[in-house]
Amino acid sequence: MKIVGLTGGIGSGKTTVANEFKALGIPTYIADDEAKNLMNRSKVIKRKLIALFGENAYVDGHLNKPFLANIIFNDESYLKKINAIVHPRVARHFEKWVAKQKSSFVIKEVAILFENGGYKACDLVITVTAPLKLRMERLLKRDNTTKEKIEVIMKNQWSDEQKVQLSDYVIVNKSLHKTKHQVHKIHQEIIEKIQ
Repeated sequence: MKIVGLTGGIGSGKTTVANEFKALGIPTYIADDEAKNLMNRSKVIKRKLIALFGENAYVDGHLNKPFLANIIFNDESYLKKINAIVHPRVARHFEKWVAKQKSSFVIKEVAILFENGGYKACDLVITVTAPLKLRMERLLKRDNTTKEKIEVIMKNQWSDEQKVQLSDYVIVNKSLHKTKHQVHKIHQEIIEKIQ
């Protein structure tokens, strides 16, 4: 079974692309969602995050995302520390998930696939791009956030140019219709490659 990494900068439309592959019957693993689930479920992760960030890391037993986001995006050392706690467990969870799939390939959607070196464990990589202005508009509408907060997150991610150089496929996500067409084309090409 082939592992196809799917990545892109914040607001590029990774989820839209992932959902399109899902609609085509391809098992799709959303690493950020699984990381959040594990941070809420795993007693080991909870214990380590409370040791690192203090009792405010959780509110009523649930991850205090605004509190953590404020710390990790203003201090890169904390971002590395939280990743060191969470990423190995997400990787193990993904391996177990893959073992249960019955498809010729799976999609693994990871926001920081290149930044964390995860692309090396993928057979193929798809990067989703979109113009910066469009990404900003999407995020301001979607996330109830500020331009400054978005820029801090973007600063911690590789540029599209860096990602594209290491990718097998690139999807330019400007309109849903064109994006769907690109996904279907890539889906077909991957299936042909595997056979």
